[in-house]
Amino acid sequence: MATHTFKRADRQGQVAGLDPDIVLQLQDVWLKIPVRTTETRTLKSALVRSVTGGALKRSGAGAVIEALRGINCTIRHGERVALIGHNGAGKSTFLRLVSGIYYPSSGVFRAGCPVYPMIQKSFVTAPDLSGIQAAKAHYLLQHGNLRGFDRFLADVLDFSGLGDFIHLPVKGYSEGMASRLLFSLLTSGSHDCLALDEGFGAGDARFFERAQQRLREFIASAGTLLLASHSDDLLGQFCTRGLVFSEGSIVYDGDLVTALSYYHEQYH
Repeated sequence: MATHTFKRADRQGQVAGLDPDIVLQLQDVWLKIPVRTTETRTLKSALVRSVTGGALKRSGAGAVIEALRGINCTIRHGERVALIGHNGAGKSTFLRLVSGIYYPSSGVFRAGCPVYPMIQKSFVTAPDLSGIQAAKAHYLLQHGNLRGFDRFLADVLDFSGLGDFIHLPVKGYSEGMASRLLFSLLTSGSHDCLALDEGFGAGDARFFERAQQRLREFIASAGTLLLASHSDDLLGQFCTRGLVFSEGSIVYDGDLVTALSYYHEQYH
């Protein structure tokens, strides 16, 4: 029977037996997601791959999606790593796993520090709650307490430009206001390791230029970066190493230029 080991850093940022220079270590990591449906026979493998990056395996009366398959990877402090691949190749699933949103089904996964996921495109609170309550919930999830929250909120207010709207329920915000608040929450502060999906939006057009500059500063402040993107230019700005994903597996790991060349030759 498959087993897995999952270890995260303690409060001093250490994992027993892990080189302190290593941020993430994955050894033969698999992520298998059971499909609970009576319509298993009608599921198409191509559709499953487009959603998860993995392969569909039928098991008894149900099915299992192999979303990540035999991942072997070590990422050291300070590395800037590009995640390369077509839609559904497994990039976002990988980001969710190293961020602790998913847990591996088997293999060994060690994280030497918390991985901050800039993946979520919605608030963690109910829309009936106010902007301040949304900010407080976000801060509590990241820090476990409210020490320093007033300074955090002041930065969010200043950058988002929401003013007194911060006291109103989020459900009453325009799409642009909600995007500005969420972007401001996610980019306030710095992190030892940042997992970023380029699909994250920055808000309305007037806000876009300021948001792009803040995002560049936010990325630059991260100790270690994992960036999933389809833009060679964007990856070239921030990354030096590339991991190419296909059907839930890493099929190439090397310097960014060579990894991009491999991807375009093999998959375009």
